[in-house]
Amino acid sequence: MKFSIPLIVLVLFVLTISTARAESPGVVFSHALSSGGVPKYKAGFEHFDYVNPNAPKGGTLRDFSLGNFNSFNPFILRGECAAGAELVYDSLMVASGDEDGVYYGLLAEGVEMPEDRSWIIFNLRKEACFHDGTPVTATDVVFSYNALINNFGNTLKKYYEEIKGVDALGPYRVKFDFKARASRELPGILAQLAVLPEHAWRMRDFSATTLDLPLGSGPYRIASFKQGRSITYERVKDYWARDLPVCRGQYNFDVITFDYFRDGTVALEAFRAGLYDYRFENSAKTWATMYKGPAFARGEIKCATLPHRLPQGMEGLVFNTRRPVFKNPRVRYALLLAFDYGWAKKRLYYGEPRRFTSYFFNSDFSAPPLPGPEETALLSLFKDELPKEVFTSPYRIPESDGSGLIRERLIRAAQILKEEGWRIKDNRLVYGREKGPIKQGSPFRFQFLSDSPATDRLLLPFQKNLSRLGIEMIIHRSDSAQYTLRMRNYDYDMINAGFGCMPTPGMEMKLYWHSESADRKGARNLAGVKSPAVDFLVEKILSAPDRNTLVFAMHALDRVLLQGTYMIPFGTVSHYRLAYRDKFDMPEVIPGKKPGVATWWVRPGKDAVQAGPKEI
Repeated sequence: MKFSIPLIVLVLFVLTISTARAESPGVVFSHALSSGGVPKYKAGFEHFDYVNPNAPKGGTLRDFSLGNFNSFNPFILRGECAAGAELVYDSLMVASGDEDGVYYGLLAEGVEMPEDRSWIIFNLRKEACFHDGTPVTATDVVFSYNALINNFGNTLKKYYEEIKGVDALGPYRVKFDFKARASRELPGILAQLAVLPEHAWRMRDFSATTLDLPLGSGPYRIASFKQGRSITYERVKDYWARDLPVCRGQYNFDVITFDYFRDGTVALEAFRAGLYDYRFENSAKTWATMYKGPAFARGEIKCATLPHRLPQGMEGLVFNTRRPVFKNPRVRYALLLAFDYGWAKKRLYYGEPRRFTSYFFNSDFSAPPLPGPEETALLSLFKDELPKEVFTSPYRIPESDGSGLIRERLIRAAQILKEEGWRIKDNRLVYGREKGPIKQGSPFRFQFLSDSPATDRLLLPFQKNLSRLGIEMIIHRSDSAQYTLRMRNYDYDMINAGFGCMPTPGMEMKLYWHSESADRKGARNLAGVKSPAVDFLVEKILSAPDRNTLVFAMHALDRVLLQGTYMIPFGTVSHYRLAYRDKFDMPEVIPGKKPGVATWWVRPGKDAVQAGPKEI
């Protein structure tokens, strides 16, 4: 067989390019992107372990949402976006449900990255296309990045500010250059970038809300909607990625609908009446008292608790240490003693939640009881700043038997307050020292800022215990707009807030705890933490070269934050409460993360046996 001259030239060109890329020094080519460790699924894998690759397609999933919607654009802060709008779009890569910080190719078939992680190249699949048949190209990726960074607010910009630039190297290759010392999680954040069609947005205002039907490349498109009432999505039958390993066994419903309800109580009753198909329940009280009735007794609605291994961070009452009254960590600990979570757990939460004992609860980053040699080496640099207990004693959250009788703890709290200069005068606690951060004779009075009565059942017993110590806590409730403004300006004494923990921590650690964020309005350093040790550890986390280094730095940070008593912790559950109508089957295994309904399917026949999930 003869080859024409042009074809020979073309073959030699391709071989030359392939060889040059393969021999690029220090560059790793991979089908997966991992922030640490070896990906579980090798190149050429067929499907994720937590799906049924032979799941039948068809049927309808009825879902719900609260409130209203006036936009189909989920990538801007304006307006209220319709539930499920993300189903219309594909991202460069998708996160594995049974690994932490590992992503596999969707629009991108693979990545290139040097050992110093100074840049990343995504190689797009040539078969990827939008619903109108237009190919997804590198220019669409560049457009999407620029559109998102200009419209999605300061938090996203904080992550993306580590990016030096983005360039389309060709129709199907896009490169992101990073600034020096970019966080380890940045490639993973970029991997989740949703890609939008430039040709559909070129002549439109991306920042404006719109109810024009969007063009995407994802597994679903909008079929119909009634503004503020319902929206229906239909499965794209010729979806370009339907046979990819990351999609096989998923997106099995032909139709997905969302009905809107204005009130959560009404929404629950609608579920009990059969108006939609499933819900995850957050309230322990509601789970214990409302998931009963004829439909449950007949087995038409099934209930399950599904354990997970998601990092859960920390939630509770946050001290604003910018306030003089809360600058002293021992004073903060005295108030922690006055908060009787054991009573709340027994009386309000049906004994269900476990109390937060770590800022990185339910994860590998939670500090062990005592520091090991690697942690000690990090912490020893700040011996003069840190209390000796950081090195010698496990941090223990005070506990009670739930009876509501915590006299011994209140006595201990009163003793600590006395040692720190506080005195009882006329049944009020006042500051008794001539010199100090607080004016002598000033009463111990502070305000709790709230935007909802939901926490009152926790706050009122706490308020009563504080009054027994001579402390006045004023509960001030504001509307959501004023609350948001005061939050952004750190204009509060104490609030109820939470700090999440990513599977691979990174830039959020700087936003939450670094002194650089303590005085920047709108940041998330709600407690006002200013500590050289914390700053050092955060920088170690961001520059960690491997998973082990990251874990040790996180352990040390957790230990320092706990000893600082910046919060009064609440509690949480490490499982999901799921109720669903008995028309679905689901895979026999579930991932350690949140179980996704994308892997469910409608049971083909009424006589089919329901296969219950089990944890892997």
